[in-house]
Amino acid sequence: MITTTDLTKVYRSRGREVVALDGVSIHVRPGEVYGVIGRSGAGKSTLIRCLNLLERPTSGTVTVDGLDLTALAGGGNRAGRPLRRARGGIGMIFQHFNLLSSRTVQGNVELPLEILGLGRHERARKALDLLDLVGLADKARAYPAQLSGGQKQRVGIARALAGDPKVLLSDEATSALDPETTRSVLGLLRDLNRDLGLTVLLITHEMDVVKAVCDSAALMERGRVVESGAVPELLATPGSRLAHELFPVGGAASAAGRTVVDITFHGENAAQPVISQLARTHAVDVSILGAAMDTVAGRQVGRMRIEIPGRPEENAAPLGFLRGQGLTVELPDVPPSRPVPSWPPPPPSPSA
Repeated sequence: MITTTDLTKVYRSRGREVVALDGVSIHVRPGEVYGVIGRSGAGKSTLIRCLNLLERPTSGTVTVDGLDLTALAGGGNRAGRPLRRARGGIGMIFQHFNLLSSRTVQGNVELPLEILGLGRHERARKALDLLDLVGLADKARAYPAQLSGGQKQRVGIARALAGDPKVLLSDEATSALDPETTRSVLGLLRDLNRDLGLTVLLITHEMDVVKAVCDSAALMERGRVVESGAVPELLATPGSRLAHELFPVGGAASAAGRTVVDITFHGENAAQPVISQLARTHAVDVSILGAAMDTVAGRQVGRMRIEIPGRPEENAAPLGFLRGQGLTVELPDVPPSRPVPSWPPPPPSPSA
């Protein structure tokens, strides 16, 4: 539904160049919730504004629902009409709501319908239907100043849905809200995604947002995507930056003669007593240094950092046992270039 290819955005000011996007390529499947996460200055907001060409990319392409938006002419003249029509299929919600204080809640939702040329009665009917959809049918005659932050964001969502978009873009839509209201708004976005078949792309700096609603995610740093993919697959990938950020387990580095092991539980093995089985089967004392568990994409997922006696090369059998349970096993103290012991050991070569 959304594809960017080698997207670059360079800002020029007073003889200086700032590269906000540096060859960004993402692929968002129809009907999924896709999260773009990163620290401030990573390029997230520039990316989302390039997706509907509020910012025109310096180079690269943006394709939405099979249409190359970067090939469409912009501007306010007749040549810009194809782009404006294409934007009609893309809704957007903002961090600070961007509601008109002089209009009622219903009036704010009706605004894009006025621009589309709908008649007064049709505008009113559709606006009330959308407010009912987001749980604010009783606030139609209220003004933004009379609403809470969460209610304002729901009005923003209703307004974004007025044009019956296939794609909904969310620009840090929950970062100004308290945790309980954030959960409520994210639940609404997930419901709309499922009930309306909306493709949702949201940007955030909060890992909890990714855990709560995202099917796929991309991690951005300094204008580049450094990791992306389906969230369950990333959690099962050794060395995944996103997995480590989503489930930080901490714990000190191992002392000499001991092995620190990071384990990721996902799917059915999250409910199994794997650690106690490890201790009984291999007669090892297991120390738990840290753990985190949550529900991601409807599945229970967790990470744990444990420590067992002996150096890594002496623990091939316990490590093999953990891998045999379908767990993702990492040794944070072992450099990537150093081989990790496997179990069972490979058969001897014929020459042996």
